[in-house]
Amino acid sequence: MRCPPASVTEETIRRTIAASYSSPVRHLGHLPWGFGAHHWRAALDDGRELFVTLDALAPRHTRASLEAAYAGAAALAAAGLAPVCAPLPSRSGRYTVELADGALSATPWLAGRSPTEAEAQAPRHVERVVAAVRDLHRAAPPPGLPEWAPRVPRDFSHRLRARTAGSWDVGPQAEQARAAIAARLGRIAEWTERYHRLAACARAQRGAWVPTHGEPHHANQVVTGQGLRLVDWESLALAPPERDFADLLAAGAGDRVRARPAMVDLFALDWCLSEIAEYADWFAAPHTGTEDDLMALEGLREELAGPPQLSR
Repeated sequence: MRCPPASVTEETIRRTIAASYSSPVRHLGHLPWGFGAHHWRAALDDGRELFVTLDALAPRHTRASLEAAYAGAAALAAAGLAPVCAPLPSRSGRYTVELADGALSATPWLAGRSPTEAEAQAPRHVERVVAAVRDLHRAAPPPGLPEWAPRVPRDFSHRLRARTAGSWDVGPQAEQARAAIAARLGRIAEWTERYHRLAACARAQRGAWVPTHGEPHHANQVVTGQGLRLVDWESLALAPPERDFADLLAAGAGDRVRARPAMVDLFALDWCLSEIAEYADWFAAPHTGTEDDLMALEGLREELAGPPQLSR
């Protein structure tokens, strides 16, 4: 997120880190990175540097499911899966720390950088990502790993129709968002029907599901002196392997991954519909027109255009 959270102060973040990771915080800086979670770089008095994340819970997680995802990532790393940069355990032994209406976690600060979108398309880099994803999919699933499930209900379009029937007057972008969603309700209904039909096909092949990262795109990759690392494991789940293939296929790796077109479509719809749902929640709630609000409105418009290249 571009703006620090309004729900918690920097001093509260400092105290929580110090109490949870056994060292006072010498320096803390908010990082205007990503979208959906807040991040800080923390330098501790004991010499460690941490990448600190404050995740929201609803609608993607409960406290239990987020803890299970991060614990699963730690188990994969402990089993020798080198690309996994997993969260550190807190003093309690848990990987998440309850804070405000979310959960705080910390990973070691990595000496490296994320590739740009263009760099992520380079053939040598794509090969590294394919290898990392392939290793993840071959790994034994840790006990308690979350399982993928549809993220919007079958009656999603009907709920949106009722929700957008009246004007939204809770913020400067609210009415623009409401009108944009209302104009696409017919297509959203078509996408949702197909989504649940494909989800049923995926569940029928539950025995072939594998551990998946969920979002192994360039912003969740860090190139280090020790190789490629994947970060942000909050979406780790047992699922069809195609859940991790969108960016690889866009980068031309179709000859190196076995992707079933129907499952590729399922996860294109999974992303699109769940993003629309989250943006609807965003703009139906009070907001003030921050940089994050403007980015969210642009994101909503992109998702309302529909998943790219659905197979027919």
